[in-house]
Amino acid sequence: MTTVKAHDPRRQRRRITFVVVIILLILTFFYGLTTGSVKVTYSDAWQTLTGSGSDLANQLIWNLRLPRLLIAFLVGAALAIAGCLLQGVMRNPLADPGVIGVSAGGGFVAIVMTLVFPTMAAFVPIGAFLGAFGTAILIYLLAWDRGVSPLRVILSGVAINAFIGAMTSGVMVLYSNRVQSVISWMTGTLSGKSWYHLDLIWPYMLIGFVLSGFAIRSSNVLLLGDDAAKLLGFSVERHRFFIIMLAAFLSGIAVSVAGLIGFVGLVVPHIFRLIIGNDYKYLLPLSTLGGALLVGFADTAARSWFGSIELPVGILLAMIGAPFFLFLLQRGRVAS
Repeated sequence: MTTVKAHDPRRQRRRITFVVVIILLILTFFYGLTTGSVKVTYSDAWQTLTGSGSDLANQLIWNLRLPRLLIAFLVGAALAIAGCLLQGVMRNPLADPGVIGVSAGGGFVAIVMTLVFPTMAAFVPIGAFLGAFGTAILIYLLAWDRGVSPLRVILSGVAINAFIGAMTSGVMVLYSNRVQSVISWMTGTLSGKSWYHLDLIWPYMLIGFVLSGFAIRSSNVLLLGDDAAKLLGFSVERHRFFIIMLAAFLSGIAVSVAGLIGFVGLVVPHIFRLIIGNDYKYLLPLSTLGGALLVGFADTAARSWFGSIELPVGILLAMIGAPFFLFLLQRGRVAS
């Protein structure tokens, strides 16, 4: 008697999606190295990476394009992971570091340090990270009432986001003569980023990525709801706190180096949730790769598609992300 192995279309869809995203990420990597005001051929880029490139290609790729591209990949991955984790722990498809105020907290501290205390400009990345992390803790404390519900976290986050936005606008009005120095940072930019900035963030990014792997099982269990999770003997509050702080940690690092970049953590998990479903065993790794792909490609486009003008990557992502998200809403396909 022969047995026929059941065909699982979801498994095949996941495999195809992984392969496609990885191929696109590799293509984006080489596209980012070769594209700019000065073109570099793909063969020159490969020779440069293997140590036999021309002086011009070495200068362009090793000193300018490669570190910026790697930072874009890390920032995109971190924001996508943060959004993916928050959407799971809140059981809300609109949860995102930008929506609940974590990114705004980091941005506010960075703007205060730049405008009010310009002598501390060198410490802006550290301040932005601490601002994002501190905002997450504040939101959690405000939402606490014999436990934390996802709804209270989101409502507290929205209120904090609005308050921080008002405070940020007030500081910018009071110090309007210095505002030019923070405009590009507020819109999200990777301009001028180098190996120095990469060395600052990659150890913390690595820690965050590793810890996110430990959040996969917790995220899947929390999707069942608090009551069901508790019946399984699951410590809901402890795991929810860990996941929210991890998302704040990752988004804080991203904000510290790239400024306020939105829609990555909101849109990327949605796309893959529509394709492969809610299982975080697959959704989180795909969101990681997808976030890296999106920001890497968008930053390359922002610096090379508009002639001599370099558009902040945050503006381009908002131009792409907002209409796409509205399209999903109109079609009624926002995945829950």
